[in-house]
Amino acid sequence: MSAKKRVIIVTDGDETAYHALSLACKELHCHPLAASAGNPTPLNGPELLEAVRRAPADPVVVMVDDRGDADRGRGEQALTELTGSPEIEVLGVVAVAANTRPVDGVAVDRSVDQHGDLVRHAVNKKGRGIASDVLKGDTVDVLADYAGPIVGLGDPGKMQGHDAIKNGVPATRRAIEEILRREVERDGRR
Repeated sequence: MSAKKRVIIVTDGDETAYHALSLACKELHCHPLAASAGNPTPLNGPELLEAVRRAPADPVVVMVDDRGDADRGRGEQALTELTGSPEIEVLGVVAVAANTRPVDGVAVDRSVDQHGDLVRHAVNKKGRGIASDVLKGDTVDVLADYAGPIVGLGDPGKMQGHDAIKNGVPATRRAIEEILRREVERDGRR
C-alpha cells in the first residue's frame, strides 16, 4: 500500500487566492490542487479525496470555500470530510479571515500578518493583527474540533496589496511554510 498523501487545507478558493497559492506552492515544492479552486468549493469531500489521490506530487494544497455563507456550506462540508479522512494525512489548515457575520470563528495557533510576519494572535481579512486568538471566517467554524495546526491568514493574494502576486505573496507563502515547519518539528519528535 502506498503512503498517504500529505495535505494542507486552505479555507479560500477564489481566483486570486488560487494564483497566490500557486506561486507559493511553486516556491515551496507543493502541488496546488486546481480542481479544488472555486467559490464555492466545486467538489464535494469524496471528489476532493479522489483528486488528492490522483495528484502527481505532495504535499497537496487543497482549497475549500463557503462563498461567504455563515452557515455550514459546501466548503465546510468538504473540510470536515478531509480532516476526518483516514486516507490522507492533513498536515495543517491555513484558516483565512473573512468579513462574514455571524460566525463563531476558530482559535489559531499563530497567524501571518499582511507583511508576512508570524504573530501570536488572529488576523483580520486585511492581514492586520487583532487582540484575539479567534479568527473569524466563513469556512472555519467546523475546525473547533480539529487537533492539528491552524495558521491564520488574511485574504491570500490581497491584504491591501501587501500579498499581491507582484510582491511574491509573502504572507501566503509564510503560512504554508509554517505548516511545513510544524510537520518537520512533529516528525523530529517521533
